[in-house]
Amino acid sequence: MAKNVRIVHCSPEAVFDVLRDGWLYPTWVVGASRMRGQDPTWPGVGSELHHSFGIWPFLINDVTTVLEVDEPRRLVIQAKGWPVGEARVEVEVEPHPRGSRVTLRENPVRGPGSLVPGFIAQPGIWIRNNESIRRLRWVAEGRAGTQ
Repeated sequence: MAKNVRIVHCSPEAVFDVLRDGWLYPTWVVGASRMRGQDPTWPGVGSELHHSFGIWPFLINDVTTVLEVDEPRRLVIQAKGWPVGEARVEVEVEPHPRGSRVTLRENPVRGPGSLVPGFIAQPGIWIRNNESIRRLRWVAEGRAGTQ
């Protein structure tokens, strides 16, 4: 399972404010290109984000579903990205003396991506998620600074 960790200079609640706003998903998730809709109960268990990934004109519409939530500490989602497959993504947010410690874990769980050996797939997932967690930090710190 690819694991990325970053210190974010704002409270866990400020980080979770970004996670709670599904319309910001393509802002921080690398590969997500646009939002199409958000269930009104997001990020409640079972709620979905309707998004697209890829670049125009090669966009694929898919969904991300909440599996677990414990605000402002933990969000577990199942991100679909067919034809590649699906991944379980865990975001943990812990208090830290400088703000928050955010841990992002991802593991392919279904589809062709889950058949790729970990030693091949995980470095690429780690690189993509390193940028995603960096973007999450920017958005959370920026929003916290303007409130």
